[in-house]
Amino acid sequence: MAEALNGTFKAELIEMQGPWKDADQVERAIFRWVTWYDEERLHSALDYVPPAEYEEAFWQSREQTPLSA
Repeated sequence: MAEALNGTFKAELIEMQGPWKDADQVERAIFRWVTWYDEERLHSALDYVPPAEYEEAFWQSREQTPLSA
């Protein structure tokens, strides 16, 4: 999975949006990409719901489900 993520990162950010002026520009771009990837992207395995929204719904459903003794 890490190799797939690394490949996606390289293809979508590093190769598509260069050339880069300096390391600071790359760092800012990486931060924005990781934020988008973790919080906003639509993922087919999550029924095309952003990961942050999916996780929030998961934890809300856990709070509403009483645990048996």
